[in-house]
Amino acid sequence: DSRLASAVLRTPAGTEVGRATVREIAGGLRVTVDAMGLPPGPHGAHIHTVGKCDAPDFASAGGHWNPTRMQHGSMNPQGPHEGDMPNMTIGSDGRGALSSDLPGASFDTLMDADGAAVVIHAAADDLRTDPSGNSGGRVACGVLTKE
Repeated sequence: DSRLASAVLRTPAGTEVGRATVREIAGGLRVTVDAMGLPPGPHGAHIHTVGKCDAPDFASAGGHWNPTRMQHGSMNPQGPHEGDMPNMTIGSDGRGALSSDLPGASFDTLMDADGAAVVIHAAADDLRTDPSGNSGGRVACGVLTKE
């Protein structure tokens, strides 16, 4: 059976706004994010390298998870980071969901000594600009823990 890690996503104020899971699948990882209470529109969503979500800016989560040392974005010829995912669209009701497969990604590399986090950004990711797709500030963060 596959290995699983999950995270409760919280705003800088500590309000719970969703949940993320990372499941080991054949040939990589599958990430799912379910969010609520976020501003409508497109938001960048990424796996970040450190399992630490300190308010107010969540800078403690570090940069995007990038064990292969690529550049950011699926539209970047030198990308993407393993932690890059498509944008998540939040509806007028504040809810949104995302499911993304990360081919070749390793659960053990992800869940290393300093862990990992899932971060939701304020704006859309342009899927091209290194290092973070101009996706703005970090509006929600959750530390991944093994289940």
